[in-house]
Amino acid sequence: MYVLHYAPDNASLVVRLALEELGAPYRTVLVDRAAREQKSDAYRALCPTGLIPVLETGDGAIFETAAILLWLSDRHGGLAPAPDAPDRGAFLSWLFFLSNTLHADLIELFYPESRAMGDPKAQRALTEARILAHLRLIEAALAERPAWCRPEAPGAFGCYLASMIRWLALYPAARPMKPALDAYPAMRAVLTAMESRPAARRAAAAEGLGPTFLTTPAHPRPPEGSAT
Repeated sequence: MYVLHYAPDNASLVVRLALEELGAPYRTVLVDRAAREQKSDAYRALCPTGLIPVLETGDGAIFETAAILLWLSDRHGGLAPAPDAPDRGAFLSWLFFLSNTLHADLIELFYPESRAMGDPKAQRALTEARILAHLRLIEAALAERPAWCRPEAPGAFGCYLASMIRWLALYPAARPMKPALDAYPAMRAVLTAMESRPAARRAAAAEGLGPTFLTTPAHPRPPEGSAT
């Protein structure tokens, strides 16, 4: 059984969605963000970066969201093209675009103090502009209905993308971006379909995200822990 170290509505949600899609057995261990447990020596023994999530496996602990997704996809199949599939390269390119580019800019949007450079308003405007440009690229890719992310089969890419679109609608609490899904019909189709999937509903219920946690998201009401 896998062990997912998580906090509600954090990057661990991406991994929980993937585990539920796979039907893989797992249990969760709460990382108490209010107590900064992710910075403790015990947690850093599993994840030296002190970030969430970590997935404990029979082969050892894995950290970094994209790495966990890729490992699960290759171990179980079904979430991504096989290593020898013709569209494997495209899948990897877009998965790491989410991880290295879009997610990195989300972190800058949510935690501007961590990368403060000059005027905060100007910095935020630049970050928002980059994020919107990223979303337009993703929309164009999804409009082609790639096998690695369709409404009926969102896969690892869909799990990651859906979570980040949710966060953009909610965080930071004082001023979320709230991108209009009507501007991204291919993306909206993926999120709408995913929201109705039994696997996603189980993940949402476990973290108190509500029934429309992707299309009209609300702040979580988790049974344990805190999203921030």
